[in-house]
Amino acid sequence: MQTSQKHPSSTGINFYHQPPVQGIYPMLQSNMCHDAHDSSSQGTTSVSSETCKEQYFTLESCPAPTGFMDCDDSPSYASVSSSKRTPFSPQGSQSCYSDHHQSSDNNYGSPISGLSCIDDGHELMKHKLRELEISLLGPDESDIVDSCGCCVKGGLHGASQLAKHNWDQIAQNIHQFDLKGVLRLCAQAVSDDDIPTARGLMDNVLGKMVSVAGDPIQRLGAYLLEGLRARLESSGNLIYKSLKCEKPTSKELMSYMHILYQTCPYWKFAYISANAVIAEAMANESRIHIIDFQIAQGTQWHLLIQALAHRPGGPPSLRVTGVDDSQSFHARGGDLQIVGERLSDFARSCGVPFEFHSAAMSGDEVVRGNIEIRSGESLAVNFPFVLHHMPDESVSTENHRDRLLRLVKSLSPKVVTLVEQESNTNTSPFFHRFVETMDYYTAMFESIDVVCPRDDKKRISAEQHCVARDIVNMIACEGVERVERHELLGKWRSRLSMAGFKQCQLSSSAMAATQNLLKDFSQNYRLEHRDGALYLGWMHRHMATSSAWR
Repeated sequence: MQTSQKHPSSTGINFYHQPPVQGIYPMLQSNMCHDAHDSSSQGTTSVSSETCKEQYFTLESCPAPTGFMDCDDSPSYASVSSSKRTPFSPQGSQSCYSDHHQSSDNNYGSPISGLSCIDDGHELMKHKLRELEISLLGPDESDIVDSCGCCVKGGLHGASQLAKHNWDQIAQNIHQFDLKGVLRLCAQAVSDDDIPTARGLMDNVLGKMVSVAGDPIQRLGAYLLEGLRARLESSGNLIYKSLKCEKPTSKELMSYMHILYQTCPYWKFAYISANAVIAEAMANESRIHIIDFQIAQGTQWHLLIQALAHRPGGPPSLRVTGVDDSQSFHARGGDLQIVGERLSDFARSCGVPFEFHSAAMSGDEVVRGNIEIRSGESLAVNFPFVLHHMPDESVSTENHRDRLLRLVKSLSPKVVTLVEQESNTNTSPFFHRFVETMDYYTAMFESIDVVCPRDDKKRISAEQHCVARDIVNMIACEGVERVERHELLGKWRSRLSMAGFKQCQLSSSAMAATQNLLKDFSQNYRLEHRDGALYLGWMHRHMATSSAWR
């Protein structure tokens, strides 16, 4: 079966749906929705395991998923081995630069976060990439080998080797290759502007190794490959915007988001930890105002409303201001008025006095005049997986990320809750950002894999519509077009401190609430209370942090 070698046009995006079989895999192609050109926008459940027919699934729409995740510590770089083995075995991707001690229950091999050093590891990475190149092509006659058998001519030879090689011969040996290693090699070629090598790897190797119905790295590889293609075609921003077109329907999109919400604890971690912190901070307050900068469906406040309803002496009054990009109404099937009506009805059923105010705009557009502050109210502000979307000083002199923090501080809140992905992709150079993205989302896809069958159509659609968009944006886009800009907690701590905030120590009640949450999920999830914050991890990889400030 011949493999298509067409490159995505400015309106196309490819995803790869094929089983991991030997030989040449079909690369199926489809066009994305074209109407985006005219857009001016910016407990555990069982999931059906319908068998997927070999077909092409298109990621056609997804407003930023509720809260996330898009889902840690400094990047970890798994080394590439040139030994011959089954290409997708976990052992093929779990050796790291540092001496990573894997847990006995690590069935996937997620790298331990926080032990790698980009600067110290750069030369080693180049050496490992060279090893993979040699395994693909054989040694370059210009390489000098010393008495220890070590190649002393460093660096990646790129087009000088790969461009002149017989790609058909390489394709015959795909079963020997490590997918992570080939992805890194391709990303390095893109970073070095070595277009012949990059295109050769994409068209002749990677397209035959990835699959949206495969194991975690195969599925992730399909989206990373699409991001690399889009970067070469300079179509990343167009693809990112195209994913907001009007398919799937609101009902379908909500079902996809619900699958991830029930499958992974990342969103629930954000909501439950924020609820616990705010409930404790407001224990003695009679009038409470919450500003939620990512209100989404608003259901995250049901637990708090129920807790307030049972307060001795009667419930306090509660007012919620919901901030949300007006373009995300598609996921709800309407604007923020729907959220207000649902919350009002729920509060009324619990006997809690309630008001809702909407600010239908993205967070970087919010100014003081959009927020109504009333005397006598105690204010709480919630940032659930949203601040990383705010452009900072590296993008614009307006620096909305820090401006918004200063604005919130000027409102004198009693508590501010911050939940963010623990990942470092904001200002990293492209290649380092690619490896960090691959490391982070490998862990996320592994965590999904524990619950959902690999051939489940709904799982495939959920990943494509609610996760892949962010991956493509991080890989394909730069400047103002790259809106997925994660930072580590240490950097958030610096920003909040400069804005005048002081970190609050999280109480045992917040820890207990999140620990109770994890009882419904895999034992491979980890919860750590460190430096006054909560870290949620998968295996040895930190995925998200929750912290409180005042």
